[in-house]
Amino acid sequence: MSPIRNVQRRQILRLALSLPLLLRLKWVACNENPAVAFGTTAVFLDNEISLLDQWSQELGDVCSANVRFVQRNSYREIDGLLADSRVDLAWVCGFPYVTHPQTMRLMAIPDYHGHPLYRSYLIVPRSDTQTTHIKQLRDRVFAFSDPESNSGFLVPTTELIRTGIRPTRFFKRFFFTYAHRKVVDAVTSGLADAGEIDGYVYDTIEKQYPERTRDVRVAWRSPQYGFPPIVARRSLDEAAFLRIQHALVGMKDQPAGREVLQRLNLDGFVPDDDKVFDGIRRLVAILHAGPV
Repeated sequence: MSPIRNVQRRQILRLALSLPLLLRLKWVACNENPAVAFGTTAVFLDNEISLLDQWSQELGDVCSANVRFVQRNSYREIDGLLADSRVDLAWVCGFPYVTHPQTMRLMAIPDYHGHPLYRSYLIVPRSDTQTTHIKQLRDRVFAFSDPESNSGFLVPTTELIRTGIRPTRFFKRFFFTYAHRKVVDAVTSGLADAGEIDGYVYDTIEKQYPERTRDVRVAWRSPQYGFPPIVARRSLDEAAFLRIQHALVGMKDQPAGREVLQRLNLDGFVPDDDKVFDGIRRLVAILHAGPV
């Protein structure tokens, strides 16, 4: 056999032996910055593209991942994406969290004014100086936010049930806006006589866009409930879960993270504490029992 053919055979053999290593190195290179899909709805962050871009960059830098936000119009759509493993984590409400334990794992809870808690607000036109509770709104038009929202549906509905009222027969008409800011808009414009909104969202709108809340007032505030949490899909591997959780909890310790938190009007994120959602679980029980 000629020397040239021997050289060719040795080159082919070396290439064959090195191929598995090359494939492994290629796989590692492609996975140095794995993709993370983060689901949100308009209930929280509507028309805040620059904020989402800033947050995805901050999280991606800390946990070495390519974070991509996936926005949908309703909690139900986000629930489906988590169940189908099409998003890795999502900012949801406490209501779907407590009713979908098979698909959601609690990762972190926003810290708001020093606690992982918030309230639901009943809002009415500023000209309405009489209303102090939802039970006074019989035969009126009412705006809910989302059918799977604690503050925007579960709280007002169970307030009526507690007094023996059937919510479906109480209002003249009701509708869903699928965004808390749109509840404010509905009441301001006269499309609704009242509505129920996430107190954190209302406070943030009032702080950042005071003209938007100028013509409405808060007529009633609910007790405190577990703040809408960040959850992960159940199938997310433990290493990725802990890496993202660490990035969220550590935001308050990083300049870029603090800047995002300031825009979110939050103090930070705290590790998971499932007990803070027991109040919502009690509301779910009331909802299922119905009026007496």
